[in-house]
Amino acid sequence: MQIHALGLEDFCEEEYTLIGIHTVLEDYRLAYLLNENLQICFSKSQKDLEFEGDKNNGSFSIYNFHSKKYAFDWSLIANISKIEHQAALNEFFSITETRTYLIPEAKKVDFFIKISGELDAEFVKDTIKKIKKIEQVITSYSIDKNTLKSKDFLIF
Repeated sequence: MQIHALGLEDFCEEEYTLIGIHTVLEDYRLAYLLNENLQICFSKSQKDLEFEGDKNNGSFSIYNFHSKKYAFDWSLIANISKIEHQAALNEFFSITETRTYLIPEAKKVDFFIKISGELDAEFVKDTIKKIKKIEQVITSYSIDKNTLKSKDFLIF
C-alpha cells in the first residue's frame, strides 16, 4: 500500500498581481474611468465583500471583469468601509464616521486592483502607467502581496 504525504508546497497559492490606487473618487466613478482608460469592462458584483471583526464590521465594494482575450480575472476592491453613526449630544446631532480597512497595513490605499493569473511585468507597468494618466487618480503602483499580513482577505 502506497502512502503519499502532502506538504505545504503541494498547495499552490493563487497567482495574482496587486495594484494599489490612491484617489478621492467613489468606487463607481473609478470603475467607469478605468473601463474607459484600460479598455476593460468592470461591472459591480452582486454582493459586496462583508467583513466582521471583533470591534468593527465592514462592507467593501467589488467590481469584476473577465478578460477573454488574456484569460485574466480582474477585481477592483475598495480598501475602506465607512460607517456613519448619528448620536444625540446635548440636543444637537453629531455624526461620527468609523473607518474599517480591508488591509489595515495599507491604510493609505483606497482601492486595489487584483489581476488573477501570471502576468508579464511589462503588462503590469503599462497598466499602472495608464491608471496614473487618469486625472483624478493621485497615484498607482504595484504591491508585493507577500509583504501584506492580511493578504488572505483578498482571496475570494
